[in-house]
Amino acid sequence: MAKISSLSLQSDKDELSLIFHGTLSLYQLNSFERQIKSVQLEQYKTITIDLQQVEYLDTAMALYLNGLSQRYHAVIICENSTLNKTLQLVQQREVVALQQKRKKSFLEALGKKAYKFYEGLLGYIHFLGVVFISKLYMLGSLRDIRIKEIAFEINESAIKALGIIALTSFLIGLVVAYQSAYQLKIYGANIYIVDMLGLSILRELSPLITAIVIAGRSGSAYSAQIGAMKITQELDAMKTMGFDPYAFLVFPRTMALMLMMPILIFISDIMAMLGGMLVANIDLKVTTELFIDRFNEVIALKHFLVGVIKGPFFAFLIASIGIYRGLQVKDDTQSIGFNTTKSVVESIFAVIVCDAIFSIMFTNLGI
Repeated sequence: MAKISSLSLQSDKDELSLIFHGTLSLYQLNSFERQIKSVQLEQYKTITIDLQQVEYLDTAMALYLNGLSQRYHAVIICENSTLNKTLQLVQQREVVALQQKRKKSFLEALGKKAYKFYEGLLGYIHFLGVVFISKLYMLGSLRDIRIKEIAFEINESAIKALGIIALTSFLIGLVVAYQSAYQLKIYGANIYIVDMLGLSILRELSPLITAIVIAGRSGSAYSAQIGAMKITQELDAMKTMGFDPYAFLVFPRTMALMLMMPILIFISDIMAMLGGMLVANIDLKVTTELFIDRFNEVIALKHFLVGVIKGPFFAFLIASIGIYRGLQVKDDTQSIGFNTTKSVVESIFAVIVCDAIFSIMFTNLGI
C-alpha cells in the first residue's frame, strides 16, 4: 500500500532539508508549491531535496524538482534507480528544448537556407529528367498520347484564361501609351509612339504579362489539384492500378500549356496594341490608318517572332514548377497553400530569369 504524500521541512541555521514522502505526482504539485513558497529559500545557503522515502515520481514533479535544484543550487538525494532515471530523462529533454530555442546565428541560418535551396534544386532537376524521359517515350509512341486529356487541359488552362489575358494586356497597352504620350507631345514626336509600343510590347511586355497571368492562374491550379490528389492518395491508387501519373497528369498539362502559350501571346499582342492605338488616337491625334501604316513600316516580323518563341519555354517552366510543387505536398491541408504559393513565386521568378537570358542572347545575336 502506497504511503500518503507529504512534505516536511527541517531547517538548521543556514541549512534546509525538503523531505518528501509517498507518491509525488501532478495532483500534489500545487500543495507542495504553496508549502515551499511559504519558506524563504533565498536565506539558506544549503538546500537538500530528500527523495529517500519517495515511492513514485511522475514527470511533472520531476520537472518541478529539477527547477528547484537549478534555481537554488539544491542537492537531490535519491538512491532509487527508477526515480533517478525519471529525473535524468526530464533533464535531458530540458537540455534539448533549450538547444532548439537557441537563436541561430546569421551564418548558420544562411547555410541552412542555402542547403535547403540546393536540395530543392536537385529535386527539381531530377523531376525534369523524369519529365523529359516520359515525354520522349510518349512522343515515340503516338498511340499512347492522351488527346482528350490534352484538349481538356487546353480548355481549362488556356481558353478559359483568354478573357483575363486580353483585358490585362489591353490595360497594359493603354497605360504604357498614356504615360509615354506626355513626353512625346513635348518634343512633337507623336508618331514615334508606334515604334515604342511595337518594340516593347511585342518583344517583352506581352510574353511577360501572359506568363505571369498563366503562372498565377493555371500554375497555381496545377499545384493545388495534384496536391489534393496526393493527400487523398489518388496518386498512390493510380500507381497501384498500373497507371503512370506522368502520362495522365504531367504530360497533358505541359503539352497543353506549351501548345497554347504562343497563341495567348499573339492575342496579348493584339489587345495591347489596341489599347495603345486608342490612346494614340485620343491623346496624340494619331489616326488608326496612320498608326497601322507606321506599324507596318517600322516593326519587323522578327520582333513578333521573338516574343512568340519565348512562349513554349515560359509554359514549360510554369507547368513543371506547378506540378513539381504539387508533388511536394505533405499529408496536411496547410502544405497545399504553402506549395501553391511557392509555385506561383518560383514560376514568376523563373520566367523573368528566362526572359533575361533570351534578351541577352537575342541582343548579342543582333536579333
